[in-house]
Parts: sequence; C-alpha cells; structure tokens
Amino acid sequence: MGIKDVVLGLVIVLVWGFNFVVIAWGLQTMPPLLMGSLRFLLIAVIGSLFVVRPQIPLKWLFGYGITLGFGQFAFLFSAMANGMPAGLASLVLQSQALFTLLLGGLLLAEAIKTYQLVAIMVAGGGLALIGWSGNGEAMTAVGFGLTLAGAACWALGNIVNRSISQQGYKAGVGLVVWSAWIPPVPFFICSYLVEGPVSIIESFQQISWLAVGALLYLAFVASILGYSLWSYLISRYPAGQIAPLTLGVPAVGLTSAALFLGETVSLVQWTGIALVVFGLVINMRGEQWLKRLWASKRVELDL
Repeated sequence: MGIKDVVLGLVIVLVWGFNFVVIAWGLQTMPPLLMGSLRFLLIAVIGSLFVVRPQIPLKWLFGYGITLGFGQFAFLFSAMANGMPAGLASLVLQSQALFTLLLGGLLLAEAIKTYQLVAIMVAGGGLALIGWSGNGEAMTAVGFGLTLAGAACWALGNIVNRSISQQGYKAGVGLVVWSAWIPPVPFFICSYLVEGPVSIIESFQQISWLAVGALLYLAFVASILGYSLWSYLISRYPAGQIAPLTLGVPAVGLTSAALFLGETVSLVQWTGIALVVFGLVINMRGEQWLKRLWASKRVELDL
C-alpha cells in the first residue's frame, strides 16, 4: 500500500473514531431519533446531487437503509443518550463482525470455521466482561444492550450488502447515499411517537451551532467522506488487507472520548476490551495463522 493510501486509511480511522465524540456532543442539545433523521436527510438531499443512483433494485436499497441506516443508528444514538459512554460504544459496536459471522451462517449458509468459533467465544467473553463491569456512573445496562442491538443491525446490513454483491450489483458509496432516503421516515415517525412533538419543536427552536456542526460532521465527514475513502481502498486492495483498519476505530474512539469528554475506563473494562480486540484479530487473521502453522509442520515432517 502506497504512502498516500496509508494516509487515507488513517484518515478513515480518525474520522470514524472521533465520530462517537461528535455524536455525544450532538446529543447534548438534540434527542437521538430526531438527530438520526436529520443526519440521513442531509446525506440523501446533498449526496444525491453529486452521486449517481446505483443500479440496484429498490428492495435492496430499502433493506440496506432500514438495517444499516435506521436500525444501527437508532439503537446507537439511543444507547448513547441512555448511559453508553462514547469510547466504549466505539468498541462494543465492533461486535458487528461477530454478528455478521453468525448471521452469515444462518441466513447465507456460509460455513463457520473452528478458528471463527474461537474468535466468537473470546470476543463474546470480552463483551460479557464489559457488560458485567458496567455501573450506573460509567455505563448503564440499557445503553450496553442498545449498543449490541445496533451492532446486530449493522451485521444485518452487511448481509444485505453481501446479497447485493452476490447478485452482481456494485455496492459502493452510491448505496450509502441513495439508501439514506429510507431512514428519515421511520426516524421521524419514531421521534414523534417516542420523543414527542414538543421535544421536536423545542430542538429546532433552540438548535445550537454545536448541534449543527455535529450533524454536518455525521452526514458529510463520517458518512460521505468516510465511506467514499473506504470504497476507494476496498476497490484497490484485498478486503483482508483493508478490514483490519476498523480495529483502529475503537482506539481513536476511546482516546478522543477521554480527551474531549473526560471518560474513564476501569481495569476490568480494559481487560474486556483486550479480549474483544483479540477475538476480532483471530477472526481476521486466524486462517493465515493456520496456514503458516500447517506450512511449518509440513517443513518439519519433510526434514
């Protein structure tokens, strides 16, 4: 990978990691479901002016928009509004890789290998440790559970993405932009029913520059710029070489949350974080490790 592409990869990690701090700032002055609706409305209205609509059937745009758009961020934003620290949210959300593995086996009949089962157990143990260590001051059970639900929705979106690719359609940044027309509708409906019209009106009347800045960052920097760069790298390099970049997102998320939000992580939670990261590494590198191990054994036998 050239220096320019390495820099672009680091930009993605920084943008997506800092994204969780920006969400926390936005939630200070705006209810979560309303913020989600405005985020995707901005992506759809502005992005569709510059990005050509992908030749993908409407049902797949709907499926992607509902799962990875509405489902993931409705749960994530609500989790962070209900006691889930930004730093830990950036880590727990990465459990989508494990949910994707399980759902791929259930819905797409993809084989789950032994090392992948080990990865699930290791990372699952880490998530259990993080959830068990939570307390009313640092993390709530509701916030933790909603974040896991958001990760599961992200995984469902990955399954939809795979199905789109398997049918021969290209799923790049165009899919992200044009599927963004779907989430604002359920977001607005849920905001009206859950948060109430009074809260919605007050949010618009009292909207701050912090909220506006957060929405612009979430829509254009984290979504359009982030996914554009991601699609560019995925198109140039093997997925196995690019996917590990996501492991840097929690590192940036935890660090920036400590610097800008004053969040702290307990020793037990750090232990859980280490287990989750190790489980994700096993999932991505396990096959290569086994091949190297098998190759070294064959050399020993030949000798």
